[in-house]
Amino acid sequence: MDNTYKTPLLSVTQRAMARDMDVAWIQAWLNVNCGTNLEVDGVWGTSSRAEFISAMTCRNAKAITEDEMKSLVRRLGDVNDKRIKAIAKVESAGSGWFNSGLPKILYERHKFWKHVKNAVNRVKAWYANPLAGDYTMDANNNGINDSWEKLSLAIGKDPLAALMSVSIGKFQVMGEYYAQCGYNHPIEMLHACSRSEMAQYELLVNYILNVAKILPAYNMLSTDAEKCRSFARAYNGAGYEKNRYHVKLAEAMKQ
Repeated sequence: MDNTYKTPLLSVTQRAMARDMDVAWIQAWLNVNCGTNLEVDGVWGTSSRAEFISAMTCRNAKAITEDEMKSLVRRLGDVNDKRIKAIAKVESAGSGWFNSGLPKILYERHKFWKHVKNAVNRVKAWYANPLAGDYTMDANNNGINDSWEKLSLAIGKDPLAALMSVSIGKFQVMGEYYAQCGYNHPIEMLHACSRSEMAQYELLVNYILNVAKILPAYNMLSTDAEKCRSFARAYNGAGYEKNRYHVKLAEAMKQ
């Protein structure tokens, strides 16, 4: 896990001039940690959105090493990496990144609706709705994944709520679990996962240990689909059987 992120401190002038303090803090965070040169004014316009997308793009992210994998296996108290690799095979459907170099995310508009702190921002929009849905990929054909567009727009209304409302990386762990995953803010979690496959695997391990607390179910994973049901239910939800998630896990354990 990357613990080198710096927490920005806004100057008196920046605080006085900022239209939105939370947005200004995100602008300052990007400047301090990603080398952007944004005006820290609390205005989340086109340039801020573009710099945010650019800062989260990485075309040469570091792949997880065998030693790193072994360290994760030890945290889970396991003797080999068969279980963690089986979950990766079933859950991630390949890389944790889009072809654009952005980490895979899924923006959940109903989560934003839930997390937004100011009711004035709880207004139906492309990125805000009390109901789940509208999981499009590139509805306006501009080459930018819709989840990333929705996230970048939502940040302008409530940065913390927006960043808590995306599931991230190979294992689609929600940003709302940033603290249980060892981060001070969900933007740290998202940025770490944009740069490192190890960070994405760490989300899985922290989810098992600290969020869902399903280590016993993890330990039951085997080539027997029946023994995979407990983990499948806890990780994939009530629809796991329809998705044959437990069967897929058992098959992956055979490889």
